[in-house]
Amino acid sequence: MESIDLTLIRDSLLSALREDVGTGDITSRSTIPASARARAQYRAKQPLVVAGIPVLQEIVHLADSQLSFKPLATDGESVPAGSLLAEIHGSARSILGAERTSLNLLQRMCGIATLTRQYVDRIKGTGARIVDTRKTAPGLRVLDKYAVSCGGAMNHRMGLFDGVLIKNNHIAFHSSAADAVREARCHLGHLVKIEVEVRSLEELQTALTAGADVVLLDNFDPAETRKAVVIVEGRVPLESSGGITLETVRQFAEAGVDYISIGALTHSVPAVDIHLRVTPE
Repeated sequence: MESIDLTLIRDSLLSALREDVGTGDITSRSTIPASARARAQYRAKQPLVVAGIPVLQEIVHLADSQLSFKPLATDGESVPAGSLLAEIHGSARSILGAERTSLNLLQRMCGIATLTRQYVDRIKGTGARIVDTRKTAPGLRVLDKYAVSCGGAMNHRMGLFDGVLIKNNHIAFHSSAADAVREARCHLGHLVKIEVEVRSLEELQTALTAGADVVLLDNFDPAETRKAVVIVEGRVPLESSGGITLETVRQFAEAGVDYISIGALTHSVPAVDIHLRVTPE
């Protein structure tokens, strides 16, 4: 996802703003004159990879279309602590009304991009690629996956609608993985690839026999992964998944798999430290 279609998330961003502001920011209304104007700067308090500047701009303009927004960093850019990311000018009340929603999303997206870049850097020089999963925050999948791409990794399927991944819970309704793949083929076009999840080398052989286009090695250790690579001999792409960390990811990459999916990129990523300083104009 090299870019983000803001029309797809506009309603979600509006809902997020309304969740916080509700019928109005009573603190700002009771302490700041309606005519007050301010300047606000988003500043990184730690080194990070930028993600979400267009989203930030959209939130600001949804809060108040009269606010002036100036981007000072680019998505995908690595910046040091202290870097300015964006600047806003306009109504002080409007700026404060958008503060928390904008920071929450920007901190999360930059956190995802920053962690993703760490994984990508760990496997440089190998043939593997880092990919994400569907373990995203409900309602924020588009933002989460865009942030992953800002970090330099690839997106896996967006949802259940755009990719076939046959897991054990699907195979449970069939006599074998081969039967599940055959059934899927009856309902899919010839251009749709079928990925099959396996938990052992024996299941890997079954998936290959069944005609899987891609095989996901679920919770294989590096030694088992190397054996799987030898068995497959490049016939289909292999994806490693399950319990892979920054400390172990290079072992899997060097084992020879094509893709390594990391749920932690989006399901438990820590928000980075970004500060919004508001000053009267």
